[in-house]
Amino acid sequence: MNRSDLVAKLSEAVPRMPYRRAEQVVNTIFESMEEAMTSGDRIEIRGFGSFAVKDYDGYAGRNPKTGVQINVEPKKLPVFKAGKEMKARLLKNPT
Repeated sequence: MNRSDLVAKLSEAVPRMPYRRAEQVVNTIFESMEEAMTSGDRIEIRGFGSFAVKDYDGYAGRNPKTGVQINVEPKKLPVFKAGKEMKARLLKNPT
């Protein structure tokens, strides 16, 4: 499922919600999540999971093609952890 699929589902699920309004709602949710994570906050959606930002230290790596050593800079990346209820639903309905 991508963003436009989510917008279409919301538009269908809510009576009298035009596609454009559903698009605004989805964009507002994603922008709020991005703002929260950018400022270092954790996002928890009960029954679904949580989103957080994880710090990774820099390290010395190697270019796999040439074997030349390179320095990989420290970085921050978003991580998702599924909640207990989501894990249980996925185990019940394997694809």
